[in-house]
Amino acid sequence: MEKIEIILNGCKAGERKYQKLLYEQYYDFALKIVFRYIYNYEEAAEITNDGFVKFFLSLDKFVIEKEGNIGKMLGGWIRRIMVNTSIDLLRKKMMLPEIGGIPDTVWEMEDNGPSAEQKLIYKELVVLIKNLPPEYRIVFNMHVIDGYKHIEIAEILGIPVGTSKSNLMRARALMKNFVNQKEQLSSCRI
Repeated sequence: MEKIEIILNGCKAGERKYQKLLYEQYYDFALKIVFRYIYNYEEAAEITNDGFVKFFLSLDKFVIEKEGNIGKMLGGWIRRIMVNTSIDLLRKKMMLPEIGGIPDTVWEMEDNGPSAEQKLIYKELVVLIKNLPPEYRIVFNMHVIDGYKHIEIAEILGIPVGTSKSNLMRARALMKNFVNQKEQLSSCRI
């Protein structure tokens, strides 16, 4: 973890080589987060870059709370910035549904994360989430995948807490239906 600390200190000092290292190390991770909200590749890549600009401009606010867990804290902070940047775009677009697919090359990007089987499950989950109405999809992503509490979601989206809870309940019901339909189709093919 010393390496990430050196990179962070270099970024805080405004050294471009360290900013490039951090960007390259976390780009795929950040892009996959943005894809859960924005399904157009070009737009998602642009939002990811905007998120990194916000990250570098506010890096002085990133405080290391516990030694030894810097990578995890940094990943969480990058996740929050990418989610908020994605939501800002959706708000600007009045939460219009996204169109377009996610290129298969995105799933091949390395992020030093889960195994191949977990990647396949994640890919299938993202495809199912894409079918949710935008207001349900955003709450589902924020609560279930990104771990936001309903009060945080309500504050970020400017909706009542009850609406956040209701949207999540409806999103879960729709996801359950999607999974059941997918299982029925699979069993019919066998």
